[in-house]
Amino acid sequence: VQLVESGGGSVQAGGSLTLSCAISGLTYKRNTLAWFRQVPGQAREGVAAYYSALVTASTSIADPVQGRFDVSLDKANNTLYLRMNSLKPEDTGMYFCAAVEKDVGTKLLRLRPSSYTFWGQGTQVTVS
Repeated sequence: VQLVESGGGSVQAGGSLTLSCAISGLTYKRNTLAWFRQVPGQAREGVAAYYSALVTASTSIADPVQGRFDVSLDKANNTLYLRMNSLKPEDTGMYFCAAVEKDVGTKLLRLRPSSYTFWGQGTQVTVS
């Protein structure tokens, strides 16, 4: 399984960015995908998750970004997106894409790093 993030960069507060995660190699038909972020010296924080099954899907958004961030999946292109609006300096960090081949269940578990098996290398987002 390979996850490759892109779309990071520098943006002014109040601006928007869309991150992409190109996914390959997942074989199971029920997958939980997620975005995490991390600032040096701090724990990795769950931002948004997307549960994808054959005919159903659901999302979980972390409280600090609720109403500003949105997660979506383009199944045809195997790409997970994180749309970030009204960005704040505290949104600065390295953003990682993660995946696991099962339904991890609750929002709490979906936003927990230990729930995931596969990780990308990250893309940096800087808000000033």
